[in-house]
Amino acid sequence: MATARSAEVQAFLQHLTVSRRLAARTVAMYTEALLRLEASANGSGVELRRAQAHHVRVWVAQLRTRGLAARSIAIHLAAWRGLFRWWGQQGLVPANPVEGIRPPKAGKPLPKALSVQQAVALAEQHNARTHPALDARDHAIAELLYGCGLRIAELTGLDLQSSHEALGWVDLSDATAHVLGKGSKRRSVPVGRAALQALQDWLPHRTQLAAAAEPALFVSQRGTRLSVNQLRLRLQQLAQQAGLPTRVHPHMLRHSYASHLLQSSGDLRAVQELLGHASISSTQVYTKLDHQHLAKVYDAAHPRARRK
Repeated sequence: MATARSAEVQAFLQHLTVSRRLAARTVAMYTEALLRLEASANGSGVELRRAQAHHVRVWVAQLRTRGLAARSIAIHLAAWRGLFRWWGQQGLVPANPVEGIRPPKAGKPLPKALSVQQAVALAEQHNARTHPALDARDHAIAELLYGCGLRIAELTGLDLQSSHEALGWVDLSDATAHVLGKGSKRRSVPVGRAALQALQDWLPHRTQLAAAAEPALFVSQRGTRLSVNQLRLRLQQLAQQAGLPTRVHPHMLRHSYASHLLQSSGDLRAVQELLGHASISSTQVYTKLDHQHLAKVYDAAHPRARRK
């Protein structure tokens, strides 16, 4: 690992290692960041302890010019800020020139989605070694997550029946899930044939497991409403049993639902409604549509978009 040149910086790194007991990987990243700080100060002819905020801004701009990602620049600023703060505690600098300087915003990455084959394999996964009731429950959960695009809180909030207190429920008679989404906005989504059958298979087992007067559609072995953490764990176990190569979380199935619908239909507005997004821009984050396709959607939908 490279080492900083000045004794003062070396002392700070020693403090991080011995007193604060930071992980070796973190110390290595801070060392690299402080090496760049020293090089920038030397290149600017500035004594490091006399650096001002305008110097730091120039040095951050240099990092961007060198192609460092926003996350890397954030780590650099954290290391620089920590050094000056430590010096300030010892009375070696009058102020911290890094305070108030923010790293550039990182681009928002698209959530990961499963392939169609992976999502179907997960939804159809059964585990003969587990209790039949839990197997039926987990199968119904996977089918609903992928088949309806529900958020995890929307799914765990489902009740067996509609009531004034119910956050959500599934109407088996018309194959519709009614849920309470973000911003306390209600929406209804169709329940596909596979998810409907999985629910019907689960309900007889639920009768045996659920505690008296428990309204939840999905319950644990104790008979009470299944928690978010319990659901996450069960889904991960199901994914492992299905042989999926990636760690699966509930929101990944929601993204898969949106992506696969768009791949088949190309109807961005319909997917927006099914996901319960207030703005179409939120739906775009979940898609891999290119600008050309979005332009076609706009041209086909907006009365002022068509040009001769």
